[in-house]
Amino acid sequence: MNIVITKPAVQWFKDEFEIEGEQYIRFFARYGGCGSIQSGFSLGISLDIPKEIGAKEEIDNITFYVEKEDLWYFKGYDIKVKYSRKHGEIEFVYDEAGE
Repeated sequence: MNIVITKPAVQWFKDEFEIEGEQYIRFFARYGGCGSIQSGFSLGISLDIPKEIGAKEEIDNITFYVEKEDLWYFKGYDIKVKYSRKHGEIEFVYDEAGE
């Protein structure tokens, strides 16, 4: 599984989470919501210290990561996080891994 974060999305995270210096942003499976790849689950985001990283991307002193225990949620998908200027928020794009 790969994680890709666009530069505008990185800036959104910096602004929204008031990030200065080194930080960790976790993507995790949460129960409920409107997820597009696992029925009954959606993607959550939090500032958190990693325990056992399953996938990561490091940009501008920010480590975006998924714990090994949450890799099941992505079931062979890569995730791209991009910023939508139209909606003023981030969007998640899932592509089958290896495409």
